[in-house]
Amino acid sequence: MEAMLSNKNRFKTKLQNVFTKIKKLMAPDISLTLDPSDGSVLSDDLDESGEIDLDGLDTPSENSNEFEWEDDLPKPKTTEVIRKGSITEYTTAEEKEDGRRWRMFRIGEQDHRVDMKAIEPYKKVISHGGYYGDGLNAIVVFAVCFMPESGQPNYRYLMDNLFKYVIGTLELLVAENYMIVYLNGATTRRKMPSLGWLRKCYQQIDRRLRKNLKSLIIVHPSWFIRTLLAVTRPFISSKFSQKIRYVFNLAELAELVPMEYVGIPECIKQVDQELNGKQDEPKSEQ
Repeated sequence: MEAMLSNKNRFKTKLQNVFTKIKKLMAPDISLTLDPSDGSVLSDDLDESGEIDLDGLDTPSENSNEFEWEDDLPKPKTTEVIRKGSITEYTTAEEKEDGRRWRMFRIGEQDHRVDMKAIEPYKKVISHGGYYGDGLNAIVVFAVCFMPESGQPNYRYLMDNLFKYVIGTLELLVAENYMIVYLNGATTRRKMPSLGWLRKCYQQIDRRLRKNLKSLIIVHPSWFIRTLLAVTRPFISSKFSQKIRYVFNLAELAELVPMEYVGIPECIKQVDQELNGKQDEPKSEQ
């Protein structure tokens, strides 16, 4: 109760001070006549207009706002409140993640940005298989079974980034001469890269890389890949055609290439066992 009376007295004091200042600033119109009429300094209306009935004024309650006009101020709607997510914000972890997503590869004289997050499931398509002979003669393994299927909605985007990744990685792996081991087994037609994609890869390979390629070994060649190479033979150089060699099993590949660091996918090993099992089956005695 005492708190409410204290608030009321304080509010009345503030109002009294306000009106006192108003009375000092707002002087009435002064008439120079002695007639006690409206506007004269002798008019009784002057004192009456300046009297304020403080007891009759409504004062704010203890739980209300100190000034009533605060309730009339516009308040922001919930849709106008800025929330996290309405504006793109990066945390430190997100910035690092974004930096890991994109990687620059130099192809020829130009730098190309590759979406590493998009091609993450397909990065095994190209790998380093160690070296052969004397010096830094690299073995590059290309496993078609890790290619994306053509039915995916973002297939063209994947293939474009995968193309730049393959060529850029080839530039990094090769220092001198090199060979490519092309693992064609365990691959459906939906995963086979198109002729245009393969041709684009060949055209974008730097002249140094094309010259230093000593051998292209195709393991488990299908009828489709052999037909494809036969059709395109007139359009490729005779030197390149002489570098192509077909290998029908992993045992034959091991005779040509040191296999210590060549990563063979399990699906390729399974196909090789199935094919060799059929070939090695003893003939039934008649």
